[in-house]
Amino acid sequence: MSHNETISDWFEKYGNDIYHFLIYKVGPTDAEDLLQEVFIKALKGFKRFKRNSSPKTWLFSIARNVAIDEARKRKSRKWSNTVPLDKTYEPSTDLSPEAILDFNEDTQEIYQCIQKLKANYQDVLILRGIKELSIQESAKILKWSENKVKTTHYRAKIALNEELRRCAYEESESPRAAR
Repeated sequence: MSHNETISDWFEKYGNDIYHFLIYKVGPTDAEDLLQEVFIKALKGFKRFKRNSSPKTWLFSIARNVAIDEARKRKSRKWSNTVPLDKTYEPSTDLSPEAILDFNEDTQEIYQCIQKLKANYQDVLILRGIKELSIQESAKILKWSENKVKTTHYRAKIALNEELRRCAYEESESPRAAR
């Protein structure tokens, strides 16, 4: 099997998972472009792929790095324009039906709360809680020890619960909720 065929096969197997990971990291408007970038990087770096990890964890590592790079670009654009970026998700009219379904109200609320957490908490919540990767897979992707994955995941769940409660409280106190 050629490199192209292998990467194409991996895209079929893992593309959806990588796409959803990227949605949680960067939002739905950039996720498709970044998904393509992940698989282009995988194709270019295929010779460097060490078979001591699964293709899935390798691809998630690439996706995580691509998302980090995107966050850096956004941050530099933010400072160069001196206009704060709006971190809330605004639905786009050009989203696919699947993306619209994926972003129902509950998912959007969780997404927004996850975005308010520290980057390490975001990573571990998405990998362990949403993508349901094992501790070992998450540790390889994040380049952490398994104990750090466990501890950070535990702390991230507590932080997310607190953020969800805060969001629910703010929503119940807003003028719209009184109508």
